[in-house]
Amino acid sequence: MTRTTLSELSEDDQKLVQQARDIMANAYCQYSKFKVGAALLCKNGEVIVGANHENASYGATICAERSAFANALTKGHREFTAIAVSTELEDPCSPCGICRQFLIEFGKYKVILSSSTTNDIILTDTYELLPYAFTPKSLDDHENEQKHHK
Repeated sequence: MTRTTLSELSEDDQKLVQQARDIMANAYCQYSKFKVGAALLCKNGEVIVGANHENASYGATICAERSAFANALTKGHREFTAIAVSTELEDPCSPCGICRQFLIEFGKYKVILSSSTTNDIILTDTYELLPYAFTPKSLDDHENEQKHHK
């Protein structure tokens, strides 16, 4: 994990962070008032955005990261190179556990955590965000081990 500032990011990463910040305006968070925006960079260069959307039945709430992924997956994307996540907290905030698990499903890629109220940035990747993760490889390993033991 590396702490840096927005101005130290590449121009492309700065644009990705700005898209995550911009989409926060579309968050539906009338219960927590905690806006989150995400901008997901697909391997083909397309950026898919998402915001958090709450529900009176809290279990039905969807986080910004999973909102962006649901949109990207629906469009047929399966490979990603980066995601930027922004909140209004002064210190960049990490995705929740469910979102970390969702992010790791698609392998190792850059994660940019940002604050919309400061220029603080945390640069990391999916593997660092969720060490010892349960991944599709875990299922493949299990299948191979089961074959070996028969």
